[in-house]
Amino acid sequence: MNQVNLSFSASLDNVNFSRSVLVGFLININPDINFINELKTVVSEAVTNSIIHGYNEDSSMLVYMNIKYDLEYVYLEIIDYGIGIEDVFKAKEPLFSTKLEEERAGLGFTIMEVFTDEMIVESKVNEGTKLYFKKRYKEN
Repeated sequence: MNQVNLSFSASLDNVNFSRSVLVGFLININPDINFINELKTVVSEAVTNSIIHGYNEDSSMLVYMNIKYDLEYVYLEIIDYGIGIEDVFKAKEPLFSTKLEEERAGLGFTIMEVFTDEMIVESKVNEGTKLYFKKRYKEN
């Protein structure tokens, strides 16, 4: 198992950075372009949600990203210690958004779920949110 763990400021400027780290770390497993593009989208959605919804764009806070891979799967965690999600089931409904005034589409969780083999959301109000993803890159 190979892994990388990092944290970065909860600034939208760091969304591209998080995607770049993902690609740089996974280059050794020789993933195909579709795999990379899907995981980059997952990272973008998850990190953006942490920054906008978890921290209300408070760039003094940190987003945590952990990436691992073994011989078959990539495992990804995006963690914030922000406001948390009151109702995870509701938040996962397509088109649901707590930021409608900002023209958010409310499709983040739907997209993340479609582009991964497994998605687990753990959240507690006033404690934060942890997103866990698993995606197969190699058939054994």
